[in-house]
Amino acid sequence: MTIKFYITYVLFLIGIVVSAQQVLTTDEAVKLALENNFNIKIANNAVEVAENNTNILNSGYLPTLTGSAGATYNLDNTEADFSNGNTTVLNGAESSRYNASLNLNYTIFDGLGRQYNYKSLKEQYQLSELQARETIENTIIQLFSVYYNVAQVSENVSALKETLKISKNRLVRAQYQFDYGQNTKLGILNAEVDIVNDSINIINAIQQLKNGKRDLNVVLGDVLKNDFNVETEVNFAIQFKKDSLFEKAKTRNTALLQTEKNIAISQLSIKSGQSAYLPTIGLVGSYGWNKNNNNAASFVAGSINTGLSAGLNLSWNIFDGGNTITRVRNAKVNLETQQLQKENILISITRDFNNVWDDYNNKLAIYNLQENNISTAQNNFSRTQEKFKIGQVNSIEFRQAQLNLRNAELSRNLAKFSAKLAELDLLQLSGELLNTSF
Repeated sequence: MTIKFYITYVLFLIGIVVSAQQVLTTDEAVKLALENNFNIKIANNAVEVAENNTNILNSGYLPTLTGSAGATYNLDNTEADFSNGNTTVLNGAESSRYNASLNLNYTIFDGLGRQYNYKSLKEQYQLSELQARETIENTIIQLFSVYYNVAQVSENVSALKETLKISKNRLVRAQYQFDYGQNTKLGILNAEVDIVNDSINIINAIQQLKNGKRDLNVVLGDVLKNDFNVETEVNFAIQFKKDSLFEKAKTRNTALLQTEKNIAISQLSIKSGQSAYLPTIGLVGSYGWNKNNNNAASFVAGSINTGLSAGLNLSWNIFDGGNTITRVRNAKVNLETQQLQKENILISITRDFNNVWDDYNNKLAIYNLQENNISTAQNNFSRTQEKFKIGQVNSIEFRQAQLNLRNAELSRNLAKFSAKLAELDLLQLSGELLNTSF
């Protein structure tokens, strides 16, 4: 009863896996991640903000135009003495004033600070693009780490299903042998124990497969609402020689390119700070309208004035207490820091590249060995199976050959996808990840 329950339950789980219709290819997975992954969306928004900052509207080159208006009402008690000796006393005398104006301000020259700040904004925009590229690269690595985990577990489930199939056939054979008096009950019991173990392995593997698919859907932005399968075949894409790939790493690595942009920004910060040593020349202009309604004590009952005014102003901060000197000095220190970071990154890239290159080649070699080992394990199992049928091998030896074949297949699956992930790490380090066909 217990054996039948395990078999029925495992077959039910297998049916769920097999019923999946959609096959998510690697190209489709990358496309969905680029369109829906939330980290990529956030990075793209940061790029959009940086691009907006490089607009002429944020450059400081355009003038400012402001409008102003006002009204004043007065109610006064006034005693006025005139030059002819007359005196006027007013209680509750009313007067009012109205004004409106447009004011224009334009900086003609600010010591070239505007120019350097605008160039710095462009460099920051390009830096944000590199940061977005880094986010995309990391997301793709994360995507394939989960994708190939699903692929590996999928192949493991197939191998475990075949193992269970063999164990079920062995149970049927043991039952026949017992019924005809050719074997003891022990053969049946051993086969039943192995079926339970094989069933448990499948149950655990299917649960891992479900979890892996959920993880993959999270990276894709939770856009897949139905069950799906993934591709299990991999193609190794690296065609570069080590030296040429290393040269690409020293010129296209994202972290290195970001440091070079930070160096350019630091250089512009120095020039921008030094611009404060120079004077600022500005143009001002205004058009105004003023209306006055005076009380009876005034010589003029009312007046209306309109007119234009314009002028130039110059300001020169000859000494600001040393703030400009301090800013320039700090900017130079920051530049030196960025240059030191670049040297450190170059050293790290050299080390990381050699490590990843060796890791990739080792894993690829292991995969090839494991692939060849499958044939050996298959031949060993086939011969053991034939001997088991004619009674020359006992059930324990047969089970060991069966496990050897299963373990060889599981090891081959692990080696294959580990080698592929190592290749992707190498491509990312070399700056070639986004130029690769997946």
